[in-house]
Amino acid sequence: MLRRLHRIGALDESKNKLDYVLGLKIQDLLERRLQTQVFKLGLAKSIHHARVLILQRHIRVGKQVVTVPSFIVRTESQKHIDFALNSPLASGRPGRTKRKRSKAAAEGGGEEAAEE
Repeated sequence: MLRRLHRIGALDESKNKLDYVLGLKIQDLLERRLQTQVFKLGLAKSIHHARVLILQRHIRVGKQVVTVPSFIVRTESQKHIDFALNSPLASGRPGRTKRKRSKAAAEGGGEEAAEE
């Protein structure tokens, strides 16, 4: 149990006694959630925004896209939290509206050139 708490980062390595486990608060475990970590890293503007980004498949941990806001992030995985590779927020493929507007601009630009 102590090893698992060390791995998820809820307990420091130096605190190897049961007394420290009994002293844990709910806040210590809530800090390890992916939703909180995304907000703390600055990838989202608020906790609610972080939840939406996770549910809409914009966030990955390592190479895996995670869609569960309550995912408990381990300490070794914390540095690998980033936008998904195919997310428009990670400057991947443009989003639906941006693609639509650029297509309309390309078609509109072609007609103007033909008129002149």
